[in-house]
Amino acid sequence: MPDEQRQEMVLSYHRVRTALGVLGMALPMVLLMGGMFDFHRIEPSISDFYHTTYRDIFVGTLCSIGVFLICYRGYGRRSGDVINDDWLGTIAGVSAFGVALFPNESPTDQIATMTQQIVGIGASPLFHYSSALVFFSSLAVFCLVKFARTENLQRRRVYLACGWVIVGSLIGIAVASAVKILGTGSPQEAVIAYNLVFWFEAIGIWAFGLSWLVKGKADIALVRLAGRVTRDQEGQVRS
Repeated sequence: MPDEQRQEMVLSYHRVRTALGVLGMALPMVLLMGGMFDFHRIEPSISDFYHTTYRDIFVGTLCSIGVFLICYRGYGRRSGDVINDDWLGTIAGVSAFGVALFPNESPTDQIATMTQQIVGIGASPLFHYSSALVFFSSLAVFCLVKFARTENLQRRRVYLACGWVIVGSLIGIAVASAVKILGTGSPQEAVIAYNLVFWFEAIGIWAFGLSWLVKGKADIALVRLAGRVTRDQEGQVRS
């Protein structure tokens, strides 16, 4: 493959990864600031913003993330891989659509959405939470397995840290949600008062965004390195 074409492909991957990173970093911030400005409060979870005037931002951002992940091909399957980047991105992207299009528990006075009518209002949260579990798990695999293969020690540390933060956030979401629904007394009150589910979700999504932004910068470094090597080779030939 010509060097120029290879660089164009790397830059294309850079744009996809950067877009994913920006969307991941921006979503919790926009919902957080919007909730504080419009409602003077934070919703109990990021998913609860679906039932507010910020539904379009919630659904639109997740669907955009889903499209980028599905279009992301990455590297082919390597020795020891259970799944390649393409399939992992597709699974993560489809699950992002599931989170966006299947609402969690809805207010009783809200009109049922198309997906709720298809699967039933009572079953929609099951699809929502199952999709969220697959989504976060796929993002953790990207960080801990796929991205961490880099030979750059500093980037590897960032990817591993982001991956474990996502895993920790997933555990935190599960525990906080269980306490919120099944708990009583002070623990339940603390989860609700401090919006712990929202913050665990936000931290996990921020870690996802950071890892993809760092990955995008790694691509740019490769492009610059390839360009420098090409120029050096041309200089040697001319000399």
